[in-house]
Amino acid sequence: MDQRHLSCIPKDDIWLYNTGHARKAWLCYGCRWIPELGEYRFVVWAPNARAVSLTGDFNDWGDQPLEAFEGGVWVGFRADVRVGQHYKYRITGADGKTVEKADPFAAWSENRAETASIVWDGGHHVWQDQDFMEARSRKNFMTEPMSIYELHLGSWRSPAYGITYHTVADELADYCHDMGYTHVELMPVTEYPYDGSWGYQVTGYYAPTSRYGTPDDFRYFVDRLHQAGIGVIMDWVPAHFPKDAHGLARFDGTPLFECKEQRMAEHPEWGTLIFDYASPAVQSFLISSACLFFDEYHIDGIRVDAVSSMLYLNYGRKEGEYTPNCEGGYINLDAISFLRNLNTAILTSYPGAVTVAEESTAFPLITAPPDVGGVGFCLKWDMGFMHDTLDYMMLDPFFRSANHNKLTFSMMYAFSENYVLAYSHDEVVHGKYSMINKMSGDYDQKFASARALYGYQFAHPGKKLTFMGSEFGQFIEWNWQQPLDWMLLDYPKHRGLQEWMRALNKLYRSYPAFSRQDHSWDGFRWLNVDDASRSSIAFLRIPGDDSRSMVCVFNYTPVQYDGFVFGLPENGTVKEILNSDDEAFGGSGTGNPRAIRAKKQPFMDLPWSAAITLPPLSALFFEFRPIRRRKQT
Repeated sequence: MDQRHLSCIPKDDIWLYNTGHARKAWLCYGCRWIPELGEYRFVVWAPNARAVSLTGDFNDWGDQPLEAFEGGVWVGFRADVRVGQHYKYRITGADGKTVEKADPFAAWSENRAETASIVWDGGHHVWQDQDFMEARSRKNFMTEPMSIYELHLGSWRSPAYGITYHTVADELADYCHDMGYTHVELMPVTEYPYDGSWGYQVTGYYAPTSRYGTPDDFRYFVDRLHQAGIGVIMDWVPAHFPKDAHGLARFDGTPLFECKEQRMAEHPEWGTLIFDYASPAVQSFLISSACLFFDEYHIDGIRVDAVSSMLYLNYGRKEGEYTPNCEGGYINLDAISFLRNLNTAILTSYPGAVTVAEESTAFPLITAPPDVGGVGFCLKWDMGFMHDTLDYMMLDPFFRSANHNKLTFSMMYAFSENYVLAYSHDEVVHGKYSMINKMSGDYDQKFASARALYGYQFAHPGKKLTFMGSEFGQFIEWNWQQPLDWMLLDYPKHRGLQEWMRALNKLYRSYPAFSRQDHSWDGFRWLNVDDASRSSIAFLRIPGDDSRSMVCVFNYTPVQYDGFVFGLPENGTVKEILNSDDEAFGGSGTGNPRAIRAKKQPFMDLPWSAAITLPPLSALFFEFRPIRRRKQT
């Protein structure tokens, strides 16, 4: 290798990678166009390999030996390479076996049965989202509304010109803007071979899947959403990776990316491999992958999948089937260190970005900063709220009074973490029924119940997430092999539910009471909590400024209650703003057309109260307007 080529190998970046401090490793590793040379540089980390060569359609899949370089990398250069050509690394590993591996840092890859990496020159997209990015950098996610629309790109719709990043972006941006969502969350789009994994078995951690287009096409997707005012969150999967021969498994003939101890390297439930979080280079690999999508693709957040499986060494294992940590316990200390480093890297580098944990246990301080012993995420999915409310809604209303705590228990821990209330894709697959079919009762009652449930979700403290199709009452479970049943919107009940979700988003974004003090008891007060016999509750959401507080009332029986009472902290009036029983949403039209004056009659521990008409299976929202006596001068 001559001096000209040696000068184009970033030694400092290789050192950073091996010490665990790399945050932009893609600038060093993989296939990169080097303008000053007029050549492509290929760099691959394979410290235990005996030999590595570059093979591709540019050399008729022959061998171009790469040179071993310091830091366990192998390097080569080639000028006669074009964008779109395919390549792999042919590696003779420490075990003596020769295998062909895709480039772990490939920016573009084949998918499904085709497994080659694809040459990419960095792209040429011209971003148009400067206003959005600048506004994002000034926002505090804790006090901002966040209504997330989760979707699977391949099954949301089937545009006339096929499913591509371009065609989906144009329709999705308009749809989410019209519906009032603040963000979309994409099920994984990092490259994966098996469609049926929905993207959760990743082989290309640096490549947006080529199923829907090029890396620049994905940039267009994010840009288009941003121009419509919609943030983009990506599901990201550092918990495990598949054993595919072309992937990361035994990459250089040794367990390079996976845990070194064989029995701790495999997920017993999933048959996939677990990353070695104790390896500094693996930490660099994963953290740089996440940073790439913020840096190169302008995403606004990641939702880290299966965090629980990372936190516990005994996840899915019986006693004696795991190796304890250095303290003799079952907590994966290396994974916690990795997650802290990940969150710190993202949140200090990308202003306004958010990180979300899908974590299903009561592991403490998931959303607390690392400097106070926390894991450092911004938000955590509230799995308890999801399970309790869905269990409750599946009950016949006759039995709900005995299960009233399933409605109210979430407030016992609502501010222990920063939560997302998520009704995700996981709740509408594998025989779990669709959201509308989880609701108890006949056809009309199912829709009334769904409106009441979503009303509670939007009123309750926490950010909001709903999965595609749930907003209009998709009746069948989600099937990744077919688009949603959009023709259901020809039916009034489905159209009414969609209108209700649009109205909820508008309400949620219009009233600071629902987000300004979303993270403490200062923003919430029970007004009627113990009415189990009528399966009804009421509470107040408080903005903490001069804007209006909101009274939120819910009835989960098919019975109308006249004179339903709730307490108020002071004298005033309540004016109905939104009612799920409105005819526009498919309801009967029962409501409270006139403002209602509070009475000096204590209720619960509150000095004032008001009585309303509460329709069956309903969610009602009232603007509370205090009446205060003027001080005499």
